[in-house]
Amino acid sequence: MTRWTLPVLIALLPTLAPAGSPPARPARLGLCAACHGETGNATQPGIPHLAAQDRDYLAAALRQYKSGERAAPAMRAATGALTDTDIDALSAWYAAQPRTAGAAR
Repeated sequence: MTRWTLPVLIALLPTLAPAGSPPARPARLGLCAACHGETGNATQPGIPHLAAQDRDYLAAALRQYKSGERAAPAMRAATGALTDTDIDALSAWYAAQPRTAGAAR
């Protein structure tokens, strides 16, 4: 180890999440939570549950709504301002949430 290795590693420790730790709550969560619920367990009939969905599927779907590839005006409007970073954070968040048995369908 060089004399700089240890201080650099120590400085990076707060930025490294432990393996298996839940993702951070996304800054744009409120936009999705209005319909899909904060934990992805929809509270209104007809609204899809996002909890425990595959992260890659969720990210792909959000990108398709944003581009207009998936036709859903409400989702196109909701995803229009999302960045790729936002989409990745939201997808990770909802994929990590447990599905609630009593959630609306």
